[in-house]
Amino acid sequence: MHNTSVVTLLNPKRLVFGNDCFDQFIQDYLELGLKRLFVLSFAGLEGQLAEKMEKLGSAGIVIKQNTSIAKEPSFQDFEEILEEARAFKADSVVGIGGGSILDVAKLVAAQLLNTQSTTAVIGKGNLAERATYLACIPTTSGTGSEVSPNGIFVDADGNKIGVISPYLVPDAAYIDPVLTVSVPKAITASTGIDALTHCLEAYANKFSHPVTDLIALEGISLVAKYLKRACDDGADLEARSQVALGSMYGGMCLGPVNTAAVHALAYPLGVKFHINHGLSIALLLPAVMEFTLPAAPERYSAIAVALGATQRSTALDTAKEGVALLKKLIRDCGLPNSLAAVNVPLSAIEAMAVDAVKIERLLKNNLREVALEDAKKIYESAF
Repeated sequence: MHNTSVVTLLNPKRLVFGNDCFDQFIQDYLELGLKRLFVLSFAGLEGQLAEKMEKLGSAGIVIKQNTSIAKEPSFQDFEEILEEARAFKADSVVGIGGGSILDVAKLVAAQLLNTQSTTAVIGKGNLAERATYLACIPTTSGTGSEVSPNGIFVDADGNKIGVISPYLVPDAAYIDPVLTVSVPKAITASTGIDALTHCLEAYANKFSHPVTDLIALEGISLVAKYLKRACDDGADLEARSQVALGSMYGGMCLGPVNTAAVHALAYPLGVKFHINHGLSIALLLPAVMEFTLPAAPERYSAIAVALGATQRSTALDTAKEGVALLKKLIRDCGLPNSLAAVNVPLSAIEAMAVDAVKIERLLKNNLREVALEDAKKIYESAF
């Protein structure tokens, strides 16, 4: 089963991990000789970081902050922020926040001086350049966007569209678990399950590779072991650090391997019902696993062991115990565990399945083919 094809890992040139490494960002930035910093973050963060950012201000760096991104970003949101960054004449961009903020920061840095239109860069490998310094600093442990070549946006029709390019990988990423301490329980839980799923779908994937398998299994194991602790006590720095590491591993898997059916089937929940991405993932993960595992019991058995399962007499039995453990983790973290619980009507299944099967770029990675009828059955079993 081991894939020995070529694999490409695109990580930031500088990747810094650890408590209070935001200070390292300040220090590194001051050495770059840049002058005009465009900061994308969120309301409520300024207070926490004001003192640290003041060091940049007192060194003569002009800072402009944008805190307008509160939900999954549309291309229209992006265009408005890009105009603001251009008018400010930014020579550097930093994203400090969750995945949506980081995705926008990545594309703003790429497009600031780029001659391509936004429409031209959509899709895989179409963005051809980035001339502006870019740093990403996550404040949630979820998307792994700070180490991935992906940016996800909502188009004018409400569909989720990817911009995927080596030029979206930041110059530097600083993963400071201290910044995740104030994240509320529900967001800690849903972003954590998203991180675990990036690892899980990279391992249970037609294009899995020994290089990412190692990272993926470790990421699953870290999140499975520590997420409940991080949810129960947000100030538990050990738990926060381990989940942040799992999230970073998930992001590292996104470039070389990408996700599969869980993400494809989760997208319509976000688009049609505005359920946040991490929760959409948590609602569908067990159902997609149950559907896929008969096609790859060995892979799902290894995932189950990483989740904390004991080896059963057959790989299939072990794999099934993994699903049970995951359902328990989702419940223990306080997340709703059925589509009915978040008020999705049964009547929506047909339209969601039609939308999901269009996301061929992800479905082609799944270890079991998902046709339209399969998608409907998976949604039904998630109720």
